[in-house]
Amino acid sequence: MKFQRESKIENKVPTSSMADIAFLLLIFFMTTTIFKMEDGLQITLPRAETASKQEREKIIRVWIDPVGHISIQDKLIELQSIKDVMIATMQDNPALIVAFNADHRTPNGVISDVMDQLKEANAVRVSFTADKQKAGEV
Repeated sequence: MKFQRESKIENKVPTSSMADIAFLLLIFFMTTTIFKMEDGLQITLPRAETASKQEREKIIRVWIDPVGHISIQDKLIELQSIKDVMIATMQDNPALIVAFNADHRTPNGVISDVMDQLKEANAVRVSFTADKQKAGEV
């Protein structure tokens, strides 16, 4: 008696464990890859050991509120006239220090525009002030 062999060969690739293999490869590469953070420039910033108080005559105060109103020495001033006011003030005392006070909610564009006006007036001695108690408040 002759037995006939019935062998059926399937042409399918088993894909049931493909997702498992891909996931394991992903975990392997994630755990073995080393990410090097960019170090940047190595600099040492100066620390303020002591602050020296300046005489009131050497300081001109510029205030900017959250809305964008600008005040120089307690007088409201338009943005376009800052340069003229600063040039006139700097002629009397060229060693003036500009104490720049801006609210933390003030738009950066307004601060940048005021700084540009100060630069055009050659008022380059600028001091940015901050209140330590209010520094973290939002």
